[in-house]
Amino acid sequence: MTRRGLLASLTTMLAPLLGGRPAEAATAADPEWQLSDAAWKQRLSPAAYNVLRREGTERPFTSPLNNEKRSGTFLCAGCGLPLFSSSAKFDSGTGWPSFWKPLPKAIATQLDFKLIVPRTEYHCRRCGGHQGHVFNDGPRPTGQRYCNNGVALSFRPD
Repeated sequence: MTRRGLLASLTTMLAPLLGGRPAEAATAADPEWQLSDAAWKQRLSPAAYNVLRREGTERPFTSPLNNEKRSGTFLCAGCGLPLFSSSAKFDSGTGWPSFWKPLPKAIATQLDFKLIVPRTEYHCRRCGGHQGHVFNDGPRPTGQRYCNNGVALSFRPD
């Protein structure tokens, strides 16, 4: 077994003990959105499916939403649940849409061990679609940066 394989096995075994889960698509909180894999593939573009259902990451600086400056609401691309207000968006320079605060009851978090070091991953609370990760290097007032995959979002202008 390689060192990488050993570490991956250990993190998978330790994740439940540390309050996290192994890397897999989150379970939807709303039973109406517990769709089959085939239904998600039909509903989403291949890029959105990879991020929302397989917890992939899009390449930085590829999403048009990174440069979206209009007033409005950012929604989950999987189910349309409002996740972020444009008033909480900021330019983090990372190449992904970033926000300092989600809308109330919009997201759920869990520990992610894919890079061995635990990170906080967040998902749409309704359909369980992977959105991105939250870091503690954002602006005031929260100091948090919700780093979101643009392909996991849609935008509704005011």
